[in-house]
Amino acid sequence: MADEHRLGEMSFMTVAEVAAVMRVSKMTVYRLVHSGELPSVRVGRSFRVPEKAVTAYLEDSYHGTA
Repeated sequence: MADEHRLGEMSFMTVAEVAAVMRVSKMTVYRLVHSGELPSVRVGRSFRVPEKAVTAYLEDSYHGTA
């Protein structure tokens, strides 16, 4: 397994934490998770989102001003 994929070194965020960082509702985060736009891991009835996935999503979605 590659070093960058070691689960013990991964940091996960709750849906509420992702929503706070992105300044959107939890429902918006759930939509992103269910559509596959934001990778997640299901833990029981909850979802956890890798912190790196949130960073990557925001970087890919960023639209700078001219």
